[in-house]
Amino acid sequence: MEVEDTGETSTLCPCASVSTKRPESGCAWLLNDFSRARPSSTMWLVLTSFLLMSAAAQDNDEECVPHSQPWQVALFAGGRFNCGASLISFQWVLTAAHCRTRFMRVRLGEHNLRKRDGPEQLRLVSRIIPHPGYEARSHRHDIMLLQLARPARLTRQVRPVPLPTRCPHPGEPCVVSGWGLVSDNKPETTGSSKSQDTLHCANISVISQASCSKDYPGRLMDTMVCATVEGGGTDSCEGDSGGPLVCEGALQGIVSWGDVPCDTTTKAGVYTKVCRYLQWIRETMKT
Repeated sequence: MEVEDTGETSTLCPCASVSTKRPESGCAWLLNDFSRARPSSTMWLVLTSFLLMSAAAQDNDEECVPHSQPWQVALFAGGRFNCGASLISFQWVLTAAHCRTRFMRVRLGEHNLRKRDGPEQLRLVSRIIPHPGYEARSHRHDIMLLQLARPARLTRQVRPVPLPTRCPHPGEPCVVSGWGLVSDNKPETTGSSKSQDTLHCANISVISQASCSKDYPGRLMDTMVCATVEGGGTDSCEGDSGGPLVCEGALQGIVSWGDVPCDTTTKAGVYTKVCRYLQWIRETMKT
């Protein structure tokens, strides 16, 4: 395993962890070697759906079943956790453009960031490719590809998530995962936030653009998708930036931005809509 360089520190991504509750202001928010016999796309989808169901069996904002999200990636800047991301092929990771830092490291097969339990893989990043049209102020095209210096070794705990074949529908159930802030919303508390070492999952649903536009008038674009628990509930928050929104077995969103403070807001989280970038993703991976 490669030795991690801890000589540099960086600040955390602006906003975006699986948090309980959301609703008030704006911010850019996270083996067996299968190379000989690769499963068919149908097998991948069946397996992915099974993994998602195992995570969805929990209540909202709970620790994920360990390694139930094997595409989940942890990005580090120097030796410090920075953002989430998704493994989409042996050698490529997809995340948010606002997660870019000068020196990036990738950890695959993670569950508890403070413990090593065997399946973790550390990879250096050889190429950092943000979308050429990315605009930080508007969050437009908040998407970035990372090429690994060495291909991931696919195992039960490390495998890519399928890209979507269609765009998401309102009401579609999804799972968002990350190591960001969670809110303590017990009746006797005031919703204080805390960071987490273990990967957390939340069951949320896609909402319509019209509904989401009421929360963010004039700010949504057709390259964005909103998801939340209707009426308020678990959603993404600080530390989840760049992480996956997986719906019906496919990567439909990348944690991008939303309301702040994200752990007490009731507004939906906003995600980069992956289905709008399939051509860019595929063409970039060929170069």
